Amino acid sequence: MSPTPDILICGAGIAGVSAAYHLAVRHGVGNIWLVDDRPPLTLTSDKSTECYRNWWPGPGNTMVRFMNRSIDLLEELAAISGNYFHLNRRGYVFLTARPEEAERLRQTAVAITNLGAGELRVHDGSSNTYTPHGCDSPLDGADLITDPALIQKTFPFVTPAAAAMLHARRCGWLSAQQLGMYLLQEAKKAGVQQVNGRVVKVDVRRGRVHAIHIQTETGVTAAQTRTFINAAGPLQKQVAALIGVNLPVFNELHGKVAIEDYLNIVPRDAPLMVWNDPVELPWTDEERAELAADPDLRRLTEPFPAGVHFRPEGHGDAQTLLMLWTYHIEAMEPVWPPPPFEPEYPEIVARGLSRMIPGLSVYFERMSQPQVDGGYYCKTRENRPLIGPLPVDGAYLIGALSGYGIMASQAAADLLAAHVTGGDLPDYASDFLLGRYDDPTYKELLQHWDAGSGQL
Repeated sequence: MSPTPDILICGAGIAGVSAAYHLAVRHGVGNIWLVDDRPPLTLTSDKSTECYRNWWPGPGNTMVRFMNRSIDLLEELAAISGNYFHLNRRGYVFLTARPEEAERLRQTAVAITNLGAGELRVHDGSSNTYTPHGCDSPLDGADLITDPALIQKTFPFVTPAAAAMLHARRCGWLSAQQLGMYLLQEAKKAGVQQVNGRVVKVDVRRGRVHAIHIQTETGVTAAQTRTFINAAGPLQKQVAALIGVNLPVFNELHGKVAIEDYLNIVPRDAPLMVWNDPVELPWTDEERAELAADPDLRRLTEPFPAGVHFRPEGHGDAQTLLMLWTYHIEAMEPVWPPPPFEPEYPEIVARGLSRMIPGLSVYFERMSQPQVDGGYYCKTRENRPLIGPLPVDGAYLIGALSGYGIMASQAAADLLAAHVTGGDLPDYASDFLLGRYDDPTYKELLQHWDAGSGQL
């Protein structure tokens, strides 16, 4: 192994592995080191929901174009690999029982389709042109259903209270682990070397990266290089500090729950489904009174925010449901192992989902052993990534990929590789630079930005 790699990538999560693939395979760059002291894709990438979508709000059409590019590349990889990572296109379905939310769904759909996500098709019961969900639907854009009878016909397991449904079509999920392993395998074939170690120091001389110090089992090795890529996921802020750069990012811990749907309440071909209404958890009068009397559990009787969602997980005879609900988050420093989620989390999510899928109430008392997992979302305040050169010559960042790292990985790596190799940059490239925070126009835009923009 050469002690002078041309490019050293810190972090072997989906961002780092994708960067290695695009540089080595698509651009033919040799002598790349991929450095991590953990096995690839085991810090946060394997904690993902593994979904993708081009369904993104503004401001502007930056994120729609960025995600369309990433999905183009994912579909290309699926084609050349024989769909090694099980990419599907079942879509995302958003449901509501509230007339005011139905109107907001309509307004959102008009706005996002106008940003380039595809055509909006409205079905109010006077036509029969809606094509139900499917694994290989070629449709993009979205279908807005305002006929409750059509919703029930399509998804009979959904609550009859559902008054409107938005089915975003260029969306679905994949196996993140198998995507990452395929990319790493191909990158290694192209000469990328995987190094088991931790970056502990970066030498900077005359404003340029000079050498990277790597802690391994046998000691510290200094690798001279002129190109250093920070792909450290939740640790990207600490790694950037090694070259004197302060990144405007923070971490949130998000969880997910897997249970076995052994009674087959939900069909296995269901799309990802989201309940867009706030929820009061269903309790018996006796349970509610008991919870209300306990100061530590009283919160379980109060309204929870909208957004509880699920999707089927697995293939063949699998019966797993993956359930998620971001109802309480706060910024925190990443630690390993992450702190445990509250013991009530699986029951809270299951009860919340029962408002959308009443049949799941059978699992309140008969739930299989839930598997609780989760990882960190490393984010900027406006929930857009940071991709490109840093203020130190030779240093680059592919990060702040929040909870959309899997779906954005290919466009992010594609953009990073263009920066590193001097290739043509897409016109959205400047929107992801660290220097955007020095732009007075962007600063003004941030004053009115929804910090949860694009997040489920």
